[in-house]
Amino acid sequence: MVERTHSTRNRTFVFAYARTAFGRFQGSLSGYTAAELGAINIDEILNRSEIQPSNIDGVYLGTGLLGGFGLTAARQAVLLSELPQTTPSLGLDRACCSGLSAISMANNDAALNPESLIICGGMEVLSQAPHLLPRKAKKLGDQIAEDPLLLRAPLVDSAIAKYTSEEAESMGVGRTNQDAWALQSHARYFAANKMGHFDLERFAVPVRRMDGRQSDGMLSADESPRIDSTMEKLATLAPVRGSISITAGNAPGLNDGSACLLIGGEEAKEKHGLEPVAEIVGTLRNADGPKSGTRVPAFAIQEILQRHGVRMDQLDVIEINEAFAATPLVSTKILADFDDDLTNEVRQITNPNGGSVAIGHPFGASGPRLVMTIISALQNRGGGYGVASICGGYGQGEAVLIRVT
Repeated sequence: MVERTHSTRNRTFVFAYARTAFGRFQGSLSGYTAAELGAINIDEILNRSEIQPSNIDGVYLGTGLLGGFGLTAARQAVLLSELPQTTPSLGLDRACCSGLSAISMANNDAALNPESLIICGGMEVLSQAPHLLPRKAKKLGDQIAEDPLLLRAPLVDSAIAKYTSEEAESMGVGRTNQDAWALQSHARYFAANKMGHFDLERFAVPVRRMDGRQSDGMLSADESPRIDSTMEKLATLAPVRGSISITAGNAPGLNDGSACLLIGGEEAKEKHGLEPVAEIVGTLRNADGPKSGTRVPAFAIQEILQRHGVRMDQLDVIEINEAFAATPLVSTKILADFDDDLTNEVRQITNPNGGSVAIGHPFGASGPRLVMTIISALQNRGGGYGVASICGGYGQGEAVLIRVT
């Protein structure tokens, strides 16, 4: 199917958005299932929008590494939420792109049916990712369980961290560059957090750790950001999984969290008296070679801007998911056509409030988090254009173009 351009398709809007505070690996949210966090987020969207549950036409939720958590996590989230059991749902798996893919699908449905209201986003509890024991014929001898969190890439016979660092080095992005970006990610996060930037998107969740017991505390702030990070400390960290330059310090953690938006069309806006917080100008998904993860966000941004007639110099905010610090570093060079001065300008508006290296990366929730972080930033500056892009799963990419008026 050929997607219609923004000028000829029905307009679509974001009416509400919310995300949990993101938990550290085996931290304050590690006792939840992904479906439970998804249900909590759905209910928060209903509360913020004041929409009756019966008026929601569907739920689309992405998860990047569901593993052995059982069937249809999106359906489980609906059944655990305040939504009626008659609400249709759909789970998406496009690795780290999954949450943005859910937004893209909801956006296209709302464009085709302007009366519809859809909750979309993603959820992830990497703390509970199970070890996998391949099913084999019974025989004498040990069986070896695999850990999917090692993020191996058997299709290319290399760990993701290894080939990402090699790609970054080939583009002139070395260890010092990546450590500096990681440090900046934390600094920008704490500056934005102090100003209350994330208050527009983030809500507190009761603490529930791995033993399943719920404590009296609430997780109201993201757990991963490190205020004491320095270049000296980052320089002491060893590269991981055979990589040249990627370390635990310039890559995000394995996190727990959820992030959802309420999307609908012009008729839904009028019917329910909703006030849009942003307009979705367009969405796009792309793909390239299996080792192209640091580049596909740039290609997705270039294509979506061209498709909708928006220039780079019209963008006020760019969000490129920090799957590694290398990812926005490489992608911004491409967006600036490798001009050093222009690259610096592009980086000034890229992840201006910190990124996943600081905030955390619960795979399915990260894409929706990028979109709401853009909306919050544009609201704070009085409007404008922003674009979110993410890589995922052997060279896949996704982008969403946003406008706030």
